[in-house]
Amino acid sequence: MTTLEPATTALLLIEFQNEFVSEGGVLHEAVRPVMEATGMLDNTRALVASAREAGVTIVHAPISFAPGYHEITRHPYGILKGVVDGNAFVKGTWGAEIADALAPQPGDIVVEGKRGLDTFASTNLDFILRSKGITTLVIAGFLTNCCVESTMRTGYENGYQVVTLTDCMAAASKEEHENAIAYDFPMFSTPQTSAEIAARLP
Repeated sequence: MTTLEPATTALLLIEFQNEFVSEGGVLHEAVRPVMEATGMLDNTRALVASAREAGVTIVHAPISFAPGYHEITRHPYGILKGVVDGNAFVKGTWGAEIADALAPQPGDIVVEGKRGLDTFASTNLDFILRSKGITTLVIAGFLTNCCVESTMRTGYENGYQVVTLTDCMAAASKEEHENAIAYDFPMFSTPQTSAEIAARLP
């Protein structure tokens, strides 16, 4: 297994926010069974600590909306309708804050402007990564088959070496989580566990 070069590697943490991660979050109960089954929170915390120590760039990608959700269509459907109906990820609220377990540390980057599923679509993520000379993008977060998958596909299209952390993500069901990893992820990334990635750090 090839060693990861920290200077050219970024670990992208998608939506580790209270709405998903914490008891009382609007979407926590939906993802809790998969979170617990994979141990994704502890796995992610451990890997982030190791990666940060090795000099890997840590990037946080929270999603948030102004009260009233004026940044998106007036007639949302699909996953964003669920966000609006649940009044989730509203700027300035506890639910939209990055969970304490993975709070950004000095030197981390917090990407601003995520309003949809693909982290690249409405943010300056690509600009940041290219400016820093990043060529390998390691992805963790929520939801396995939604924002993680959308971001993975664009990262692949944009020429990054994409790694998906199979035990550092969760979806609303075991079936959705496992199906994405089994059938979609190998087409657009190298799926690996947090332990496998940790072993590749110098």
